[in-house]
Amino acid sequence: MKFILIVVSIFNLAIIGYSQEKNPIVVKGTWITSSASVAMYSKQNVIETVENCKKNGLTDIFVVVWNDGVTMYPSPLVKSYTGILQDTNFKNFDPLLAFVEQGHKLGLRVHAWFEFGFSYAYKDSSKNKWLEKYPDWVGRNSKGELLKKNGFFWWNAMNPAVQSFIKKLVLEVVNKYQVDGIQGDDRLPAMPSEGGYDALTIKMYQSENQGSLPPSDAKNPAWISWRANKLNGFAKNLYSSVKKINPNCLVTWAPSIYPWSKEQYLQDWPTWLKDGYADLIIPQVYRYKLDSYTQTLKAIATHLPSNSKYKIFPGILSSLGDGYRADSLMIQQMISLNRQEGYNGEVLFYYQTIKESKTPIYKNN
Repeated sequence: MKFILIVVSIFNLAIIGYSQEKNPIVVKGTWITSSASVAMYSKQNVIETVENCKKNGLTDIFVVVWNDGVTMYPSPLVKSYTGILQDTNFKNFDPLLAFVEQGHKLGLRVHAWFEFGFSYAYKDSSKNKWLEKYPDWVGRNSKGELLKKNGFFWWNAMNPAVQSFIKKLVLEVVNKYQVDGIQGDDRLPAMPSEGGYDALTIKMYQSENQGSLPPSDAKNPAWISWRANKLNGFAKNLYSSVKKINPNCLVTWAPSIYPWSKEQYLQDWPTWLKDGYADLIIPQVYRYKLDSYTQTLKAIATHLPSNSKYKIFPGILSSLGDGYRADSLMIQQMISLNRQEGYNGEVLFYYQTIKESKTPIYKNN
């Protein structure tokens, strides 16, 4: 009976994949952040946000649920680890539930976005509950220092305990909410390639390499690939675990641009596509000028496995805090270029662009 169920599950997933290829999904989306925006902070704000997305012709919204070591929704799981149920900015309010209810009411797909992934803190880790309670989870660089890159503090993404927590966190959302998808980005699955020099990872490496120590050069290609393959295994396991709960829940990833993504963050996402554990890939084609965007977009196609372009939806940098806004002409030019290159949509970072737009983002695209 177990064998029959496995065969049926594989058959059903194959049917879904075949259907997506023959009738490719269209994604016109945006990311909803908990910083530099008030979109998530009240029921009324959520209603207005979803209505704005609908008026602008969007189909998908990606709502942050995991940021700076806390969740935006009430998480009994995180409470069991740290004693913190929810980000205090959202006390007595569940923004994810509100987005799911309102989004579905207006016909939009709602995805839970695990923004911080394997990062547990930003800028300051001195009073961090995770570091205090689970010091053996942290990543280490070749000097034995806490793994930190661009202000983010990172766990050791190879650690089974860390992987178990992140997997349980994602599955908590899939079980608790009627989300249409879950998403990892350039921090899930990921780890700075400067990491891997903690005692646990060194021991793992030695056990698989005749007792040899990892290369002292963090950018050694074989060492990069060994660690990337560990994250590939995690992504595959997470994908199958989500599908067991809800086969229709999309598993999407929004990594950095390849091959930089692998060299810097161990994200070998063409393999995720090739081996079948990515429903959609939303590469961060974050460029400030159209020429640079065009060049990067064209380069992406050279790394795609055959017959996988229908799963790619470029990420567009349309806003960045208070310092940058792409003008409407450039956004329209990038969207038009995406169509010319054969892409059936894109996702804008982030919602503030939608809110401030004087005319609909999507007119004829």
